[in-house]
Amino acid sequence: MSFQRTTGTYRNSHPDSQGYYGRYGGIDYPAELRPELAALAETHQLAWNMPDFQRKLHDARIYFQGRPTPVHRLANLSAQIGGATLFVKREDLNHTGAHKLNHCVGFALLARHMGKTKLIAETGAGQHGVALATAAAYFGLECEVHIGEVDLEKARSNVSRMKVLGATVIAVGQGQSALKEASDSAYNAYARQYRHALYAIGSAIGPHPFPLIVRDFQSVVGQEARQQFMAVNGGALPDHVVACVAGGSNAMGIYAGFLDDQGVSLHGIEPLGKSAKPGEHAATLTFGTPGTLHGSHCIVLQDADGNIAKVSSIASGLVYPGVGPEICMLHDAVSFTAVDDEQTVAAFYRLSRTEGVVPALESAHAVAFAMQLAARCHPSERILVTLSGRGDKDVDFVMENYSD
Repeated sequence: MSFQRTTGTYRNSHPDSQGYYGRYGGIDYPAELRPELAALAETHQLAWNMPDFQRKLHDARIYFQGRPTPVHRLANLSAQIGGATLFVKREDLNHTGAHKLNHCVGFALLARHMGKTKLIAETGAGQHGVALATAAAYFGLECEVHIGEVDLEKARSNVSRMKVLGATVIAVGQGQSALKEASDSAYNAYARQYRHALYAIGSAIGPHPFPLIVRDFQSVVGQEARQQFMAVNGGALPDHVVACVAGGSNAMGIYAGFLDDQGVSLHGIEPLGKSAKPGEHAATLTFGTPGTLHGSHCIVLQDADGNIAKVSSIASGLVYPGVGPEICMLHDAVSFTAVDDEQTVAAFYRLSRTEGVVPALESAHAVAFAMQLAARCHPSERILVTLSGRGDKDVDFVMENYSD
C-alpha cells in the first residue's frame, strides 16, 4: 500500500514498531548485530525525550553549528525568470558547509550516551566525512571515514579537512570505487567494531533505526524553514518545497516541516546523470525496482540479472543505486523528477553569478528543477529549495571539466 498524506502528526506514525515505512525498511542485518541495533533504537527513543539530551543538542546547534541557518529570497534570479518567487534554505551556511552536520552531531551525542568511543561512516562528496570528523573532534571521539577512490580524487580538499580534524580515512578501490562501495566498506568495519563504535550512517538509508535517527536530527531543517518562511511571507506557507534526493537526508529534513500540510507540493530531484541509459544515471525512483540494499528493503537500480546496477552523476553525493525506505514510502506523496548533469552545471553557474551563492553540485540539481518550475508557475506562487551544501568542493572540478 502506498502512503497518502493526511492531516495529523506524521512523526508519531512512521516508522512502525518493526522499522517499516509502509512496505519498505525493516532490518536485513546479520543476527549478531540485531541486538546492537535494538539497543541503538531504544537509546535514541529514550534520549530524544530526555530534556538533558535535548539541551545538549540545542546548545551544539546554536553555539557550534551556527544554527538557525537562514531562509534567503533569490530576488535576482526570481526577477530574471519572471514566474514564481524562489527562496532557499541556506544549509550551505551550516558549520562545515552542508546539512550533514545536523545528524553527525546527533550520532556523536548518542555515541557518548551509549559509552561508545568511535564513529564510523562512509562519504561520497566528502561533506558527510568532514561533518563526522568535525563532530567527533568536538565530542572527543575517534573517527573512521570510508571513501571510494574515485571520490577521493574529486573531493581531495574535503579529504584533507578530514585528516586535519583527526579522522582516519580509508580509500576503497572495489567496484565503481564510489559511494556504494564506501558504504559496503564502512558496514564491514562497523561489524568488526560495534562493541566500541557507532555507525553514523551518512543518509536516511540502512536498517532500522538509522533512517529514523537521521530524519529526526535533520528535521531541524524543516522546522526552522517553516517558521522562517512564514515570518517573511505574512504567515503563508510555500506552494512548493524542493530537495535533491539520493539517500534522502536533506529531503527528509526539509519535508519534515511540511508533511502535514496538504497544500504544500513536495518535490524530490534525482540525478539523471549523462542520460537515461542504464549505468549513466542514478535516478533510482525513476527507473528502480524493489530490492534490498545496505540492510533495508527499498527501491534499487538493478540490472537484468538482479544485480546492483552501475550508477553515474556529476555529484558524488548522489552516486548511489538506492534510496532510503522513507523516501520510497513517500513515492506517491512527493513528485519526483530527474535532472541531468548539463542542467545541473547550468544551474551551478547561474546561481553563482546571479546571487553570489555557489551551490554544491548535489544542491544544484534542486536549483535546476526549481528554476524550471518557477518559469511555469504563477507569479503569486512561492518555491522553497533546500540548498543542502556549498560548492567549494566542486569549483575546481567544474572549472576543469565544464568551463564556459
